[in-house]
Amino acid sequence: MDYVSIRVSTLRGDQKIDFNAYVKINEKMILYLRRGDSFEGERLKRLKDKKLRKMYILTDEETSYRSYLQKNIETAYDNSSNKDIQTRSEIIQGSQQNNAEEVFENPDNVESYNYAKDAAGKYVNFIMSNAQAMSSIMNIENTDKNIAHHGVTVATLSIALAQKLGISDPKKTQLLTLGAILHDYGHHNSSLNLNQPLDAMSEADRAVWNKHPTDGATKVQDKKHFDQTVINIIAQHEETINGAGPKGLREKDQDPLAVLVSSANAIDRLITFEGVPKAEAAKKMMIDHVGKHPLQHIQLLNDILKGL
Repeated sequence: MDYVSIRVSTLRGDQKIDFNAYVKINEKMILYLRRGDSFEGERLKRLKDKKLRKMYILTDEETSYRSYLQKNIETAYDNSSNKDIQTRSEIIQGSQQNNAEEVFENPDNVESYNYAKDAAGKYVNFIMSNAQAMSSIMNIENTDKNIAHHGVTVATLSIALAQKLGISDPKKTQLLTLGAILHDYGHHNSSLNLNQPLDAMSEADRAVWNKHPTDGATKVQDKKHFDQTVINIIAQHEETINGAGPKGLREKDQDPLAVLVSSANAIDRLITFEGVPKAEAAKKMMIDHVGKHPLQHIQLLNDILKGL
């Protein structure tokens, strides 16, 4: 029998599947979830705890899997659906994470990039038009420290920050969101342990970390389908307004949207990779990152996290 891989990030919600899902153990395919069951609650948690990124389905059931995805996403984005906001948020978060992983794995694919771009615009509308969406998304823990999940979290914080700053132009918020989702492309396939404070990294690890924005941007600079704003965000998301970032750029030399993503990225790095509780992250950022990010950004991010 022939199998095709599917991403765990696409398996969300209480919709029953009409295909069998397998895990690969010692090159053997083991049935994990039967047709008629759903990926919710403890089942999904176990997969994430095991840091399992991919599962498998039979090749002849791929059409059923695609239909499952489409129905799931359409229901999640439908404000009139009877699904609760947490379930909808989990489906949409997983979809956005999957979009990032698709682009990471094949940046040459124009269709994948454009799909992620269109979905980024929908994501902005979802966050801005649903009062509980922000909290629901932020409550989805990044247990396996996945960079694509981190990208979705940074995008979520960036949207909320942009909203408070009065940035409402749909084109800007779409590219802001897409850039935030893809900002850590330079870490894709990297062996660097991100789950540690930056000041605890060895000199060798810090050198690798310093290069990841440039590495990511360089890999996509020649892709004509990539928007320049997105490339700017990938290249500049670790820069600081005082010139202390890897490139030494000051605020006046940075893309304004990259400055915003940098602030959102810094606070989620504390939460996701350094284990700082959400309630304490802004305070720690205020102390440890003073002068590196606009004070207004830190204050607003503090307000955003307090409202979760």
